[in-house]
Amino acid sequence: MKENKILKTLTYIMLSVWGLMVLFPFYWMILTSIKDYGAYNAERIPKFFTLSPTLENYVQAFTEVPLARYFANTVVFTLITTFIMVAVTVLAAFAFSRLNFKGKNLLFTGFLALMMIPNELVIITNFQTITGWGLRNTFAGLILPSITSVFYIYLLKENFEQIPDTLYSAAKVDGCTDFHYLTHVMIPICKPTIVTIIILKVIECWNSYVWPRLITDNSLYFLVSNGIQEIRENGFGRENIPAMMAAVVVISLPLIVLFLIFRKKIMEGVSRGGTKG
Repeated sequence: MKENKILKTLTYIMLSVWGLMVLFPFYWMILTSIKDYGAYNAERIPKFFTLSPTLENYVQAFTEVPLARYFANTVVFTLITTFIMVAVTVLAAFAFSRLNFKGKNLLFTGFLALMMIPNELVIITNFQTITGWGLRNTFAGLILPSITSVFYIYLLKENFEQIPDTLYSAAKVDGCTDFHYLTHVMIPICKPTIVTIIILKVIECWNSYVWPRLITDNSLYFLVSNGIQEIRENGFGRENIPAMMAAVVVISLPLIVLFLIFRKKIMEGVSRGGTKG
């Protein structure tokens, strides 16, 4: 009994230390963002607190660079991409889990095989396609390559297959259409997994960097990730570190809040999607 208490105590100590290590960069980011520019530059040895916090850095982050536009672009890109992707994922997962058609297993195997292709090769193909269509520096060019995901289709398909086939058969006997069965039975039952997919896709879109950086060179279409890079390279990022950290805090805050609110649903949805039977 005593050994179990000691082991539990050591476990909590290690977890606490690990938690502090993970959270320290966020603390340092917020601390730097509220430090005065002059006081920050005057610190020969970095201080772990400040007695004169200021919000001036946040004002500069919005006034000296078009941070609000980067933010708005990212919101539009995230909402449209997530909505289309969820619609495609739900319909594809339903087709693979409930409908019977020739070549279904072969087609799904081909879908899974796409996960083995390196992302770099896909990016090159997408870049050539989008450029050929004349969609560079457009929201359509940003959105189109991100409206489907083999992994999310697989995750939701496994979840759909946990619903008993007898329920589907009974619905068909009662004259229920496939679309009605999907929207009134399968989606409500698998809501935790769908919510998880939505949240993960929102995070993925918000953090997207390589593709937006490749397909856009016009600042009117920059997302927050590219905007931060632009601020660091051509804005005040190299000189005014506190203002740079303020911009990073503003951009990071929505995702942090989103994860804190829906963390239980994320864990629940992933566990439901990965468990069969």
